[in-house]
Parts: sequence; structure tokens; C-alpha cells
Amino acid sequence: MLNRAVIMGRLTKDPELKQTQSGISVCSFTVAVDRSFVPQGGERQADFINCVAWRGTAEFICKWFTKGRLINVVGSIQTRHWDDQEGKRHYSTEIVADEINFCGDGKRENSDGNGGGNAYGGAYNAPSTPQNNGEEGGFVTVDIDDDLPF
Repeated sequence: MLNRAVIMGRLTKDPELKQTQSGISVCSFTVAVDRSFVPQGGERQADFINCVAWRGTAEFICKWFTKGRLINVVGSIQTRHWDDQEGKRHYSTEIVADEINFCGDGKRENSDGNGGGNAYGGAYNAPSTPQNNGEEGGFVTVDIDDDLPF
């Protein structure tokens, strides 16, 4: 069985480090992840994905990440439930972070001074349809020479 989740997005607020009663560090945070599909004539939508990190990972996030920063979260999906004081059952689904990665400085300006673009400072728009320059299935035929240099 496999339970692996990988997301990249922006933190919706500054993460806060908390301690359990037994002194274990924990950090809950939400990542806004843009959807790849934009409805015609509409605006891009985002999903807000709840995450939790424990121990050293929680401390790392709280030390190096702030609201709006791009973050890459690798972990597993966990569901849990609890009953409130009125006896009503609540459910939560979140990613338990195993690995956190930087994705640039998050709010860097483009080289022309305008905000936006990706974390590398420029805007990149992927082609909407794959281009086929006469190759079959996107592959190019290569002539093999028997005199390989290695």
C-alpha cells in the first residue's frame, strides 16, 4: 500500500510552534495550492490544504517560513475524527509532513520590477497543447553509430 502526498503552494499565514503536554513540537499550517484548470472567463481557484508537522520538521517550518512563502510539502494523508462537547462527530483530513523543501523566496519580483511570476523571478507559461514537430509520439528517431565514444 502507498500513502504519499506531494504539494507545493503558499502558506496562508505565519506558522506557530506549539508544544504538546509531553513537550513535543507541533505545527499546523495551511497551504494554498492553485488548481491547474482555469474556467473560461473565470479566475484561477485554489485548494486550501491542511498540514501538520512534528518535532524537528515543525521547528524548521516555524524558523524559516512565513505567510506567503512558497513551500513544498511531502508526506502522507491522515484522517482523524473526534466528538465535540455536544456529541457531534467532526472529521479532519490533513497531510502529515515528512519532508519540507524551499521553493524560492516566494515573493521575488520579476526582472522588470513587476511582482508575480514563479519563484525563479520570471514568468513561464507551459504550452496548452503538446507540440509535435513531425516525430512519432513525441520521440525523435536517432541514428545509432557503432563507434560510441565510451
